[in-house]
Order: sequence, then C-alpha cells, then structure tokens
Amino acid sequence: MVSTLLRKMILGLLCTWLIANQGLTVSGAEKEFFFKPKDKIVFLGDSITEQYQYSSYIEFYLTTRFPNWQLTFLNAGISGDTANGGANRFQSHILDEKPTCVTIDFGMNDGGYGKFDKNRNKVFIEKTKAMLEMAKKAGVRVALISPNAVDRRYKSNGAEYLETQKEFYAPLKQLAEEFNLPYADQYTMTRKEFEMIEKANLPKVRPFGDGFHTSPPGGIMMAHSILTLLNAPALVSSVKINLEGKSIKADQAEVTETEYGNNSVSFTRKDNCLPLWVFPDAQTLLPFINNLDDLNRYELQVSGLASGKYSILIDDKEVAQYSAEELAKGVNLGNIDKGPIVDQAKAVFNAINKKNGKVHYRFRQVVMFNPNLPDWLSDLSGEIQKRKKVQLDKILLEIAKEQEEIYKMVQPKPHKFKVVAVK
Repeated sequence: MVSTLLRKMILGLLCTWLIANQGLTVSGAEKEFFFKPKDKIVFLGDSITEQYQYSSYIEFYLTTRFPNWQLTFLNAGISGDTANGGANRFQSHILDEKPTCVTIDFGMNDGGYGKFDKNRNKVFIEKTKAMLEMAKKAGVRVALISPNAVDRRYKSNGAEYLETQKEFYAPLKQLAEEFNLPYADQYTMTRKEFEMIEKANLPKVRPFGDGFHTSPPGGIMMAHSILTLLNAPALVSSVKINLEGKSIKADQAEVTETEYGNNSVSFTRKDNCLPLWVFPDAQTLLPFINNLDDLNRYELQVSGLASGKYSILIDDKEVAQYSAEELAKGVNLGNIDKGPIVDQAKAVFNAINKKNGKVHYRFRQVVMFNPNLPDWLSDLSGEIQKRKKVQLDKILLEIAKEQEEIYKMVQPKPHKFKVVAVK
C-alpha cells in the first residue's frame, strides 16, 4: 500500500504529470490499442529488452487485462545491439518466427553515449527504416518505440547524453508517420518523469540502477509509458455502490450477494480481469508514473457512509483503509499490496518470469546458434539446420504449454468484499 508520505506527494505531482505529458500520443490516425487478440508478439531491441523487465511487465499487463486473448510472447533482445544489428537479423530473428506484431526499441547504443553524431544518426534512421520496410512487406504490425531517457543522476556524462537522445530520436516520429504506424515516444515521457523525481529530491527512487539499464521498478516505468502511449485501456473494473439508494453500478465486473448494514456493506465481486501487481520496491515510484491511474484502475466507490475511517476487506483480509470522503469520491485499489487478488496476480507474474527463462534459452541457445563450419564439416550443415528446427519447435511447444497454464491461473475468481468502520 502507498505510504502516507507518498499519498501526500501524489496530489501535487499528479497535476505536474498531467501537464508535463500533454501531447504524448500515438502518432498519426492510430487511436486504438496496438495489441490484438491471438497476437504473436516479438519484443526487439538491445540489452534493455533482453533484461526481460519492461517486456515481461507489458506481457503481465496483456495477460491479466485480457485473460482470454491467447497471446504468444517472444523476446529478441541482444545486449549491445543497434538498429544496424536489428536490420541484419530481422529476417532470421523476427520474420522467421512468423509474428503478427513486433515492438522495435533501438537507439540507446546507437547514439554512442556522447555528443550528437549526424553520421551515427543517419545509419540509425536508415536501418530502422529498413526494418519497417521488411515488416510492411511481410504484413507484420510494428510499434516503434524510442528508448527511455537516461537518468542523468547516475549515468556518467548523463546530462550530455540526455540532450543527445532528444536530437537523436527526433526523426522517429516522422518515420512512424511515413509508415502510418504507432510511435511511442518513451524518451520524452520518461524524461519528464525523471525531472519530477529530481525536483522531489529522492535519490533512492532509482528506476535504472546504472542510469540506463532497468531495475524492476524501471521495468514498470517503461511498460507504463509504452502501454499508455499505445492506448492501453486503463480500467480493470469498477463497482459503485450508493448506500442510501441501495443501488449498484458495475463495469467489467459482476456483483452479487449484496448485504447492507449500518454504515457497512458486503458483496461478492467477480471481475472480468485481474489488476496488476506492483511489487514493493516499485511503490515509491508510483507518484511519478501517475500512480498507474491511467493503466491500472481497479475502482471502488461507496457513497452514503457516515464520516470516519473504513476498512476494505477481501475474503476477510484487510487490504486498505480509506475515509468516508475518499470512498464517496472513489478509490483505486489497483496498487494495494496484499490480499487474495494480489496473491493471484503475483503468482501469474512469477509464472511469466519462469516461462520467460525458457523463452530466453530458446533464443540465445537455439535461434542464435549458427556455427561457422569449416569446409571439411560443410556436409553437416543441412543436418544441423534440421536439428535446429526440431529443437526450436520442441521448446516453442513447451513454452505454449506453460502459457496455457498461465491463462488458467489468470482467470478471475469471485471474492467477498466488505466495507466496515474501523473500530
């Protein structure tokens, strides 16, 4: 649960965040959410992608928010890579997997970590364009993403490179418009969030440990910016109860077995999907990423309560406390840190990470396996490629089975909610 100190920070920072992020929208006419049911998704990029931080949290969002979409997730991130490398391997690492869509996130290494270099930028744009042309020809949807801003507090020459990034990534927007595809300007969004962190003078809020590689909170920060810029739905579900009129309005949820008491109410709530789990060391980051109000709205509103403090219990376990005034306005339970719904979401997240260990093994040890055989072993090339395909298919089947189990785990369950006065 967000601490009292953080609660006080949120109100002031929220207005700043909303003003700072005006205009950060998907380019062109594309307004609907990028990802679709039954998508086979490949995340393409460098070491930040290979960390499986932001990509796994995007996967976590898509799995929990759309528990019946039957998605497939692969990751083709390679440490140290650039757009040049991505273009060279786009056929073998992306198109050969036959995806329906791919996210492309290059540029961190391309800029060289120094002053702006127009020659580097020229290669970056040319190679990015080459990938977009290959994807278009193959009928693969693309979301083009600028890298996260570096945290200049902890990156050597970070202040200089932060400005290089701004100029280096600027042509991506025009490139996205040229190909009529969504562009998530993650750099601009995360830079403004870092500026808020700096203003608050909180050195322990450190989403990127070395200033550019993500820690787990940085993965949430990146996923939040990418998903919201790609128009991800914010609402998990909403329940609004009026005690005076004994009326209930539910959106993306079913409410049954309602019992009204003296300044209390209990009901069974079955949501259509799960909220996200925000792990403990990411809680201090929440005020700077809009408290996830634009991504993880798990709403409860109860009006007609007498003034005072009230406990929210789920299956008889207290998960939060709010005042009658807060409940009358409506609260977001999406960031609570305990209770049966959190336990279920946490188990799903852990299962995704476990499965992605196999995804990473398949990519690094099999997809990337391409021995340079000497002439006297060249006759084995055909057999090696045959065995490689067998192994790729075998591991992909294992991944699919684990994904199937994850979709079983993520199915929503009914829970008994109680709103009672704190004694």
